[in-house]
Amino acid sequence: MKRRHPSEDLSPIERRAALSMAGIYAVRMLGLFMILPVFALYAEHLQGVTPFLVGVAIGIYGFTQGLLQVPLGMLSDRIGRKPVIVGGLLVFALGSAVAAMSDHILGVVAGRALQGAGAVAATVLALAADLTREEHRTRVMAVIGMSIGVAFAVAMVLGPVLNRWIGVPGIFWVTAGLALVAILITIYGVPTVVARLHRDTELVPTSLGSVLRDGQLLRLDLGIFTLHLVLTANFVVLPLELGRLLDPAHHWVVYLPVFLFSFVAMVPFIIIAEKRRRMKEVMLGAIGVLVLVQLLLAELPEQLWEIGVALWLFFTAFNLLEASLPSLVAKLAPPDRKGTAMGVYSSSQFFGIFTGGTLGGWVHQHFGLHQVYLTGIVLLLLWWLAAATMRRPRYLSTRAIHVGRLDEPAQRELLARLEAVPGVAEAVYLPDEEVVWLKVDTAELDEQALHAFSPAKA
Repeated sequence: MKRRHPSEDLSPIERRAALSMAGIYAVRMLGLFMILPVFALYAEHLQGVTPFLVGVAIGIYGFTQGLLQVPLGMLSDRIGRKPVIVGGLLVFALGSAVAAMSDHILGVVAGRALQGAGAVAATVLALAADLTREEHRTRVMAVIGMSIGVAFAVAMVLGPVLNRWIGVPGIFWVTAGLALVAILITIYGVPTVVARLHRDTELVPTSLGSVLRDGQLLRLDLGIFTLHLVLTANFVVLPLELGRLLDPAHHWVVYLPVFLFSFVAMVPFIIIAEKRRRMKEVMLGAIGVLVLVQLLLAELPEQLWEIGVALWLFFTAFNLLEASLPSLVAKLAPPDRKGTAMGVYSSSQFFGIFTGGTLGGWVHQHFGLHQVYLTGIVLLLLWWLAAATMRRPRYLSTRAIHVGRLDEPAQRELLARLEAVPGVAEAVYLPDEEVVWLKVDTAELDEQALHAFSPAKA
């Protein structure tokens, strides 16, 4: 049995970083998502309410989040990660308090905008990168990604339960409390480290032009934008529909089995996409399922089980795409521009949330519930056409080797030797990080030959 080298395991600091960063992300996202299944019903009792402003209140945090996450991430390069994270979480808590105390819809809009202005997502990922070695960074980011998915599912079930006990203002106060918990995790649970630039996790302004000119990456940005647009637009009106058929206090009875069975249902398709290399086909099929769901919801179902089935299909496809799209970005982005590609992708997601809330509210106000779902169909079909014209992705993973500082002749020699290793598709040396980033096909990779380049073998 092959023994693992100690360097292949996460260090205690890396494990602590993974858990603490996941905790910060999870409690923050839990607070943001808990109002999604209940706000449309609550907002009917606010002063000055219109369907359009309900949509703006739901989606506005995406606008301020998308606008500020990159500047705040760059600020953290200068003044340190922890001050930016703590400051952002304080702004988030303030926004939650403003929304909790508001009895006018515009007050809630302002509070939600402040919540988004505490845009620390990019900074949290940068801090996670500071605390992990290059070869383990993907594993740590996967832990953080899973925490977001779990937080979303828990929030969708917990929101209706808390709404019954403490109402939506109480949920906003809980959200403020969660932000304070995240501050404590940041101060006492996260190791302190000097901020460094990481091209695999951070947006680099000089790489932005090439990423924005890449048609394959732009298709994925369009995808995550559309996916979250449709999700948010649906939840401008879906709670109203569900409220016709079931007491809002019991909506969790629908969401709990929907999320449990959707996570189970998506697993075989993840395996097919990754192991059998059918990612494009799975993605197109999932978009097609979303179109079908929009058609089902547009018929304004009269039976609770019909909405339950529609939601199960929706979240099976949604979770599948939510997991697959970042994987495609990582496969398609050049290794030295992966962080920039992910930054643009993340901003596209947040702007999709804002557009979905605003557009969903506007369509609901002027044309009705039915047309919100039909609008989603049009946008999903446009995404399907864009996705259908994508090149079939190469199934490449990212690897890193820390090699120290090299002069130009040594760089050329090392890169030539690495690119000669079976399974290595691309090698890039980054002198500011003293790291070689590789794109490799794990099915063809000669692990033993590559391991000879690791520092442990030097």
